[in-house]
Amino acid sequence: MNGVNNWESMDKLNLISKYPTTLVLKIFENVSEGIMITDEYKKIVMVNPAFEFVTGYTRDEVVGKTPAVLQSGVHELPFYLEMWEQIRQEGIWQGEIWNRRKTGDVYPEWLTIVSVTNDEGKVTNYCGIFTDLSERKIVEHELEKRLLTDSLTDVSNRFAYIERMDNLLESTSAISHSVQHAVYFLDLDRFKQINDTLGHAVGDSILIEVANRLKKLLKNKDIIARYGGDEFVITLTNVKNVKEAAKFAEQIISSIEQPMMLNGQEVFISTSVGISVYPVDGKNTEELINCADRAMTYSKKHELNGYSFYFDELQTDAKRVLLLDSELRRAIENREFELYFQPKISVENEGIQGLEALVRWNSERLGFVSPAEFIPYAEDTGLIIPLSEVILEKACESVIQMQQQGWKTPVAINISSIHFKQQNFLDSIQTILERYNMPANNFEIEVTERTVMNNANETVSKLVRLKQLGFKISIDDFGTGYSSLSYLVRFPLDCLKIDRSFIQHIGSLDEKQAVVDAIIQMSHRLKMKVVAEGVEQAQQVDILRKMNCDIIQGYYYSKPLPLNELIEFMEYWEIEHQGRK
Repeated sequence: MNGVNNWESMDKLNLISKYPTTLVLKIFENVSEGIMITDEYKKIVMVNPAFEFVTGYTRDEVVGKTPAVLQSGVHELPFYLEMWEQIRQEGIWQGEIWNRRKTGDVYPEWLTIVSVTNDEGKVTNYCGIFTDLSERKIVEHELEKRLLTDSLTDVSNRFAYIERMDNLLESTSAISHSVQHAVYFLDLDRFKQINDTLGHAVGDSILIEVANRLKKLLKNKDIIARYGGDEFVITLTNVKNVKEAAKFAEQIISSIEQPMMLNGQEVFISTSVGISVYPVDGKNTEELINCADRAMTYSKKHELNGYSFYFDELQTDAKRVLLLDSELRRAIENREFELYFQPKISVENEGIQGLEALVRWNSERLGFVSPAEFIPYAEDTGLIIPLSEVILEKACESVIQMQQQGWKTPVAINISSIHFKQQNFLDSIQTILERYNMPANNFEIEVTERTVMNNANETVSKLVRLKQLGFKISIDDFGTGYSSLSYLVRFPLDCLKIDRSFIQHIGSLDEKQAVVDAIIQMSHRLKMKVVAEGVEQAQQVDILRKMNCDIIQGYYYSKPLPLNELIEFMEYWEIEHQGRK
């Protein structure tokens, strides 16, 4: 966006030299950017109304003074010396700078300074044009904050927890004496039944109350996060012994089992807790969470509203892993996977704008295997690469079948970060497309935030190449990673998909609405379409329509469908849509 502002600033300067004085004056008085003109000695001779509005200074208060009247104190002398040296050598400087308003408030602005010369090449004036960046900075800060906070319970989300835990363990490992930390994985008992019987609004109220109760048990250095739907994770730092860790688990259980008054009625809830201890059960965050999770599962199976410490026998069933490995390899070789497709609906005209391909696997020996199980395993073992190639081949075959029946709808394919990082990634995709004589413009590539943020330079190169081939590119699950807004500008993206966790509660939480609205506005400024995924309710559709969201995907319109049911759905949808017209 800054680049756009720069060119706009240059265009306005060109107008000054090309058009009559009255026109120039009218533009000068009405543009939204602040303009300040000095003489050759850097004394202010003219400012426009936008300058007065942003800085708070009137024209009479600054004319005759130098721009130093605006200096914030944020930048040191070398900054200004380097800036003016560049202007002297190149005739222009542009960049972000912090200045001070008349009220004393410090604010950021994007500033372009140009030297103006006469026919002999002598500098006669300097012209500065600036845009107030305060609102954009506020939005960026709010987004960064919200990306690390669970907006329902106002505790950290899983990504912030992992980051804080990594920092804690890194600092702990540097300490010479032995330090222990206890990790608690909590899962509320029968929470789904409460949601189903009392409704999601009551469920949300319970989660908020649970978070508030847990926060009261913690010290400053302890960490709490909402890890999933009804899952919380806590780190109790610097525990003396196992007895202390067990006592805290009892406090958790006792606190949560106290009755809650919701809508005039008492609601009782309980939790099962699993505990792992650093460094005995693991020396990194992932190991500790996994061990605590397994201990929680053991606790839930054997006694609800209880706790269990991790022990070695809770290791994943080795027989299951061996069978999964052999069956997955065989399934890849025999292409024993099926693609389901979920429609993406345009908010503007309710047309089907595209489809997302989702892989399903029914194993002869294992039965239905959830993607949540076999995809992570495939990534851990490297099998994700041949699996991804099978999925792309299946997608090509499905597109051919759809086109034979008169449907030309782009299909979105999720690309694993492991596959994306491979050196031959682009070559393998191109080879498959050529084999099926399939143009790339039939597909959209979906990559996650973590995929694109790992190696920005290499990512830009690959994404540009994909665009050149004809693919559309989208960022999937936006809001669950560590997006840098400046990096997003660099990527040749067509679409941004807001993660379902942001969509679920936009009807009941103002904070959730504010974040979704900010993401939509930011995306549109960056010329990207926005897809809201996980939409399940008419209220959510109405809110998203008012926010000018472009595309909606979720169970409100359709669950993922096998190809034959998808074609029936599209035929029905087209008839219904035409009927409404």
